[in-house]
Amino acid sequence: MTTEIEMNDLSKRAPPTIDALPNPNAEAVPDGVSTFWAWSAASLLVLFSLVLCVSPRLLLFLSEPTPEKRTVLTPLEGFLAVHASIWMSAVAVSLVLNIPSIPPVDALPRHQQVTPNHPLLIPLSVAASLSAFLAYNTKSVGSLASIVFVGSSIIGLSGTWAAVFGNSSSVSKKTGADKHTSSFLFGNKSAASAQKKEWRKKQRA
Repeated sequence: MTTEIEMNDLSKRAPPTIDALPNPNAEAVPDGVSTFWAWSAASLLVLFSLVLCVSPRLLLFLSEPTPEKRTVLTPLEGFLAVHASIWMSAVAVSLVLNIPSIPPVDALPRHQQVTPNHPLLIPLSVAASLSAFLAYNTKSVGSLASIVFVGSSIIGLSGTWAAVFGNSSSVSKKTGADKHTSSFLFGNKSAASAQKKEWRKKQRA
């Protein structure tokens, strides 16, 4: 009795295509739940912000007991209401700007890609600058305005500097060399200056 064993020729089998292989860098497609939550929360924050900014006396109507109801806010209450309105608006804008989305395909080479800013950098920097400006022009709350002015100025100015100069890349966009390297003394051929000279020679040739 003979046993026949059938052997498959694996050399003729087609290699798996790129599409069939799993992509470890693939990101999940966001659903609509987080988007709905972000818009809902931002809408409520904007509503509360408008109430605090436009009609802060509504807080007195809702919080004061009926026999002793006031009609005018104290300077401290008005100051806190305005600045709370500013920061709530900044948080609302940040929620909308950071709604998850499908990332675009990277069209630029790796050395030309720019690291994105922190998502809260611009909204909070604008809010801090506005808060500092209003605090500087408020004299009715004493030293509290000065404290808020100093703190908000630090956040606003440092955030503005980071937004303008923070993304200056240390990698050359033309050659991909690190700008922190130098060819001084040792003649490093991988330095940015040496790489740029080679790049110019190739462009002229």
